[in-house]
Amino acid sequence: MKDFRKLQVWQKSHHLALAIYRATKDFPKSELYSLTSQMRRSATSIPSNIAEGSGRGSDADLRRMLQIAFGSASKLEYQLLLAQELEFINKASYQKLDDQITEIKRMLSSLMKKLKADR
Repeated sequence: MKDFRKLQVWQKSHHLALAIYRATKDFPKSELYSLTSQMRRSATSIPSNIAEGSGRGSDADLRRMLQIAFGSASKLEYQLLLAQELEFINKASYQKLDDQITEIKRMLSSLMKKLKADR
């Protein structure tokens, strides 16, 4: 069992989830059960899947959960773009959050490759 809290990619994805919660708190109330909820679920899915994979018994299990986290990051990437184009968030906030997602996706990809190579 690995301590997921020590993984830098988990730390960054946790901070991203917090940032998404803050960014979506002022979305229109009509979006509470749609885009707001979807973005929050996608954002929390990233560190949640990293944590779950870390608690499983093998690198293969961790790698699979990292793939799921990567998919959630990609989904969030689109949802963030949609929020920006709907003018729910400004361009500066969009760019900062998008940069965080891109960094996390790179880190997830790198870790997945490392786990595959260590087999």
